Amino acid sequence: MTRKTNQTSNAPAESRSPAYIAYHVDDRGEKKFWSRIGAAWRHQKGEGLTLQLDLLPVSGGRIILRAPSENTEQEAGA
Repeated sequence: MTRKTNQTSNAPAESRSPAYIAYHVDDRGEKKFWSRIGAAWRHQKGEGLTLQLDLLPVSGGRIILRAPSENTEQEAGA
């Protein structure tokens, strides 16, 4: 049996910009530490996202997805 593979997978394409940037936010007392840990792309067909994490947080905290903008890095610390 021959299996046909889908050449247009849902994997992020280098030519497409991500729909969201993934940040790990660690609350330490009054301060919040934001670290960019990956990105998410919308699927070309159907609903859903592909999330690619470059790092996995080992401590507590949360992962936040934010739409990218020119000021994303500056906004993340706000």
